[in-house]
Amino acid sequence: MSLLENNDNLKELVDALNFKEKVDRSLALIAEAYDRYGDDLVVANSLGKDSVVVWDLAKRVNPKIGGFIVTTRYKPEETVRFMSDVVAKYPEVRIYQNDAEIPDRLYETNPDRCCDILKVEPISRAIEEMHVRCWVTGLRCTEGRTRTDFKEVEERDRGLVKLNPILIWKEREVWQYLALYQVPVNPLYGEGYRSLGCAPCTKITTADDERAGRWIGTSKCGGECGIHTRPLKKKPTIVAA
Repeated sequence: MSLLENNDNLKELVDALNFKEKVDRSLALIAEAYDRYGDDLVVANSLGKDSVVVWDLAKRVNPKIGGFIVTTRYKPEETVRFMSDVVAKYPEVRIYQNDAEIPDRLYETNPDRCCDILKVEPISRAIEEMHVRCWVTGLRCTEGRTRTDFKEVEERDRGLVKLNPILIWKEREVWQYLALYQVPVNPLYGEGYRSLGCAPCTKITTADDERAGRWIGTSKCGGECGIHTRPLKKKPTIVAA
């Protein structure tokens, strides 16, 4: 049976499969999707630990697989430098950013709107300009409370498939892969961060939830920027209200 059409109980697989079995499953998912979508399959690289694992897996499947990075004016300097290193090594990666004028400190007064403008709009633009039919993410169901009900293969927008090939990986397995295959990571992890985003909205935390440090003190605390929950083929308005 095709992995892309599987009905496996993913919550059981989190504990049932060992590390090698998960790696093999992830590679098989990407390979099957690439066979189906070809160059219309593209990896979304957030520059976080999970994304660089998926990027490495995709390149093992086929070096021709392309990708894009969505960055914002609020990314930490360390992330910007790491992005430069990634693009220098993989010049085929496209960078998307929204430079629209927005109210000062919108990330505090209306974080959802800030994410819509700076993250959702450029990823929607990337998908349109790159003619993407399948985008590949590093989303994992063990990251936090908002990510427990995703599937390995989703179609939230008609005609746009989202593939989450490491969905069932645990955090330690991500680090195991990075160490085993010597994949470079954002240096901010060495400072104690477990989930990375824009500088004003990302803090170091000792909570069990990996994403607990995101948007602390706002209605979005530990939540989502919107790229995994909002329609992407219909462009959001890019001008702030």
